[in-house]
Amino acid sequence: MGAIERLTVTLPADMAGLVKDAVDEGDYSSTSEVIREALLDWKLKRELRLNKLAALKAETENGMADVKAGKVSKFNLNEIASLAKKLRADPM
Repeated sequence: MGAIERLTVTLPADMAGLVKDAVDEGDYSSTSEVIREALLDWKLKRELRLNKLAALKAETENGMADVKAGKVSKFNLNEIASLAKKLRADPM
């Protein structure tokens, strides 16, 4: 894990309760352990989101290159809007 740094974290009562309950129930040995695991999960989800965004950007750039090259076809704007709404609702 490397060097340890002490931080003070302020949480809403319901979140603090969840952390304390996880320790009290024996799932974790300390509140710090709960927070560390939560941060590791956040880090992984963030990396996944960034990777998805990079892939979307690459696909967009490929699509724009196709448009410039004259490789176009008709599309259904409603289907595209519906897909965009689904992707935006995806928490990942």
